[in-house]
Amino acid sequence: MDDEADRGSEVCFAHLLVDGHPVDPDTARDVARFRRAERARLIAARALSSLAREEATTRLIAELERVVAPQPGMTVAAYWPIRGEPDLRPWMARAHAAGARVVLPVVVDENAPLEFRVWTPDCRMARGLWNIFVPADGEVRRPDVVIAPLVGVDEALYRLGNGGGYYDRTLARIDPRPRCIGVGFAGCMVPTIFPMQWDVPMDEILLSDGTQMTR
Repeated sequence: MDDEADRGSEVCFAHLLVDGHPVDPDTARDVARFRRAERARLIAARALSSLAREEATTRLIAELERVVAPQPGMTVAAYWPIRGEPDLRPWMARAHAAGARVVLPVVVDENAPLEFRVWTPDCRMARGLWNIFVPADGEVRRPDVVIAPLVGVDEALYRLGNGGGYYDRTLARIDPRPRCIGVGFAGCMVPTIFPMQWDVPMDEILLSDGTQMTR
């Protein structure tokens, strides 16, 4: 008993886990630094003029309409645009009019997966955890299709987002996994984001210049 007491507490390695995955701290630090720099560069690059943004968004929505056909019985997750992201709200309204159920992601806790609440063009909106507008009291539903905004995307279809890890954390847990489509403006492709164990690739990407890639 004395020997056991002298040893003290067992060493805790929880700080070497990210979302339950073991991780080398030096590698995680280097990847995080790279991603911060790329995120800042790509967000700055999408500071388009009003006309260029409108034209690029129109082209992107046309591509989205070509690959996703909203219909009754389908639940589609879109997003509320922030930080210069493509504004898909006209497409969301048309999807709702076609009978699809449109849902938006909601951060309920900083370390928890997203939940998806039903959105309609006339629903009451409120500011969520990160000051992003979300449906104030919409029903929570599981999406069949998830349309995720891209800050960047690599050649293996791993997505660079705003840095919170919410989509990865969420998509890793949804069963069955929805069809995942990343959308963004042209110029957001990078060779690699150096994916980590917890990163979840998109199934498809669509960019405003007509670029389409599928896993």
